[in-house]
Formats: sequence, C-alpha cells, structure tokens
Amino acid sequence: MKWRSLEESAVRGEARSLCEIYAERKTLIAKYVPADVQAIHARVVEELKQSGAADRALQVGSKVQPFELLNQDGIALNSADLLRQGPLVICFIRGRWCPFCVGQMESMNGIVPELQRLGVSLVSISPQTVHQSYLMADQHKLGFPPLSDAGNKVARQFGLAYRVPEYQQEIYKRVFVNLPFVNRDDAWELPIPATYI
Repeated sequence: MKWRSLEESAVRGEARSLCEIYAERKTLIAKYVPADVQAIHARVVEELKQSGAADRALQVGSKVQPFELLNQDGIALNSADLLRQGPLVICFIRGRWCPFCVGQMESMNGIVPELQRLGVSLVSISPQTVHQSYLMADQHKLGFPPLSDAGNKVARQFGLAYRVPEYQQEIYKRVFVNLPFVNRDDAWELPIPATYI
C-alpha cells in the first residue's frame, strides 16, 4: 500500500493536523488490514509498554552525547553544529514504509517555515539507509533532512531501540516490509517513535 503525500490526499493549500492525518491512517488500516494483523501490532505496542520501555527512554532534562549521521544526500550532519544554530527538534521514526511515520513527517514538514523563522532546526532519524531517506525526502518534498542511523546507534543512546519480535517479523515479511533490505542490516531493530527538543 502506498501512503499518499499531502499533495495527493488533501485539497491544495489545505493544511491538516497530525491528529487528522493519524485518524485517516487508522481508518484506512481498520478498513484494509485484517483484524489478526492489527492485533499483532497492538500486542507489540502493549508489550513495549509493559516492558518499561518508556522508563528507559531518555527523560526530560537528560543530556545526550553529540552524534553525527548522514542525511538523504550522504552528507554528515553533526548534532553539536545544529545546536550551535539554535534549538534542535529530533523526530525518531521507523522508516518510509510506516504510515504513521510518513504522516508525522508530512505534518512536521508543514511547520518547517515557522521553525526556521524561530531559528529551530528539525531532523528525523531512522535506521533506514541513506537511499531510503533520499526516496522519502523526494517523495514527500521534505524541507528538513531525514538522517540515517545505521544500526540504531543514536536511537540506542536515547533508549529507544528495540528488536521486532519474531511473530511481528513474519507479518512484515508477508506485507513486504523488508527491514534487512531497507535498513541494510539483519538486526530487525527499530526505534520507538519519539520526538525530542
């Protein structure tokens, strides 16, 4: 299933909130994704909640080590350099194959001019390859850089990396979400989606 860009799904010039985008995605999933598959995804979310994953994630006021990642053009961006320019917003996403991640990126893209006016930098971070990040930036006309976090090193630093359970891997394989190809590793790890300022 192709997740439409804002240009394809909204009336030209009409901005939609992230809540509206998520509601549309949920409606489409309820309509087209079998109930047993939905139940498996819900089980993973519940297991992550029960595991205390939120408590392991970087908390408000914590410090993080500077990091350097490649953008969609293969150019290294350093977090310390971005922070010298002003505040930094970091959105951790799973990848361009995730309908909710795409929705968030489209919504964030809509506020890029306002962020720039305020001197705020915005980046997204996912384990997908530079090429996959390029495809995402191009398809959705992103006005901010998607960064490739090979091996989820930065996601791990933020306490967000988790291994996709084997029972969910089977679902991903059936629907052609080929994480070993998209992320160029066999770890089957993803970040828990999160936004940090």
